[in-house]
Amino acid sequence: MDRRTELHRRERRRYVIGYGGSLLLTLTVFFIAHRYGTETPGVYLTIGLLGLAQLVVQLVYFLHIDRRRSSREDLDLILFSTLVLLIIIGGTVWILGNLAIRMHMGVM
Repeated sequence: MDRRTELHRRERRRYVIGYGGSLLLTLTVFFIAHRYGTETPGVYLTIGLLGLAQLVVQLVYFLHIDRRRSSREDLDLILFSTLVLLIIIGGTVWILGNLAIRMHMGVM
C-alpha cells in the first residue's frame, strides 16, 4: 500500500469516528430532552455540557484543530471569533433586557 492510500484511509477513518461521535452526542441530547423534559433540574446543564463535547469533537475530527504548532493559529482565530460573537450576543441581550425593564414590561 502506498503512502497516499494510507493517508486516505486514515483520514476516512477519522471522519467516520467524528461522525459517529457527533451522532451519538446528538442522539443523547435528544434522548435526555425527551425522557426527562425541560422542566427537570440539571437538564439544561447536561445539554450544555454535551454541546461543549460536541464542539470539541467537531473541532478535532472535522476541522483538525489539535495541539500541534501548525493548528494553533486556527485555534486562536476560532477562539477570537467566539469571543466577538459572545460580546455581540451578550450586549444584545443586555440592551434588550434593559429596554424591556424601561418599558415596564418586566423581566421575561
